[in-house]
Amino acid sequence: MPKETLVDIANYHADAEASLRSYFSMHNPQFAARFAGYLQSEVASELVGRISETDMRSALVLMARIEAAFRIDFKHRAQTKNPDPVSVEFRKLFKRRGVSVRLDEDIWEIWRANVDHPAKSLISNLRSVFRFRHWLAHGRYWPAGNKYDFQTIYELSDSVLQAFPLLGR
Repeated sequence: MPKETLVDIANYHADAEASLRSYFSMHNPQFAARFAGYLQSEVASELVGRISETDMRSALVLMARIEAAFRIDFKHRAQTKNPDPVSVEFRKLFKRRGVSVRLDEDIWEIWRANVDHPAKSLISNLRSVFRFRHWLAHGRYWPAGNKYDFQTIYELSDSVLQAFPLLGR
C-alpha cells in the first residue's frame, strides 16, 4: 500500500470533520433518537469536543508521517554510500546504535548540525510539536505546554517535507 501523502491525511481529516457536522445536525435521520433529551447547547458542545478530538488525532497522524519520513531517510542514508555530510554522520551513528536511534537527539541533531538556518528553525518547531505529540500519545495527564492544531502541524509538515531532502519517502 502506498504511503499516505499529507494531502491524503488532510482530505481524510476534512471528511471526518464534515461527517461529524452532518451527524450532529438535524439532517441526520438518527438525530432525534441519538440526542433525545439534549439541549441544543449540549449538542453543540459535544460536537465541538468531537471536532477537537478529531483535530488532535489527525495531527497525530501527521506527526507519525513526519517521523516515518525521517526514519526512512535515516535507514536509507545509513545503508548507502552517499558522500553527503548527513549520510556520513548517519552511517557513523548506525554503526554505534543500529536502528535504535532517537529521532530528536540523534536524527534531528545531525540534521540541525548540517543544514542552513531556515531548516534549523524547522527542527526547533518540530521538537516543540513532538513534545505535544508525546503529551497526546501518553495519556494527556500532565499540563500540555504548547498545544497545536491540525492546520498548524499540516503547514509545518509541508514545510519540512519541502525543506529537507529526505530520501526513500
